[in-house]
Amino acid sequence: MVMSQDDAASGASHARTVPLARCAAGAIAAALFVAAPVAAADYATRTVEGWTVAVSKDGKGCFLTRDYDRNGGTTLLLGLDVDGSNHLSVLNPNWSIKPKEQLKLTYRLTRGGYSDHFAVGIKSEGKQGFVSTFEPKFPAYFAASKALHVTRGDVPVARLELQGSGAAVAALRECVSVQKAKPASAVEEAEQGDSIPKDPFAPSAERKRKKQRK
Repeated sequence: MVMSQDDAASGASHARTVPLARCAAGAIAAALFVAAPVAAADYATRTVEGWTVAVSKDGKGCFLTRDYDRNGGTTLLLGLDVDGSNHLSVLNPNWSIKPKEQLKLTYRLTRGGYSDHFAVGIKSEGKQGFVSTFEPKFPAYFAASKALHVTRGDVPVARLELQGSGAAVAALRECVSVQKAKPASAVEEAEQGDSIPKDPFAPSAERKRKKQRK
């Protein structure tokens, strides 16, 4: 079911209350754009009607993504976490938006949308872009839409077709369900595994640890 104009307005108001601090530029790039190898056996990265669906690197959710050739190559990504929160990112190598830059954008789906919605600048894999969080129903609206248009005031930012998004969101929810079913200890081990040095008592271990924190 796609939201009506009234639903969109109330949804936009609700979504603006969701804190974007937890979706900081570095965290989004690190958690979403690389699939988690530890989770590959549980939910393997797959292609669904032109969309790539994979587990987030932190193991706390999944994402779907698609690349578009126009305007130098635009990437669209929708992430869904096990706690029900979601975040939409759009990136392009030609854009001059800066990481952590704050701005208001209008998102328009097939029916309804979100006007003057809060977004934060991010950078990942040589592309600059922005991320926004939305109300819990947003993935359903995204799945039912044929296109997503983004504008900055009167300036068009992106016009992206969403064919196959229904099947992709269904796969995304399946992926998240798999992550929910994993024991908490497995997620914690996935987060900590790469940070444990071969010799934690070596003089260099503390220096490496400090570098990872930066």
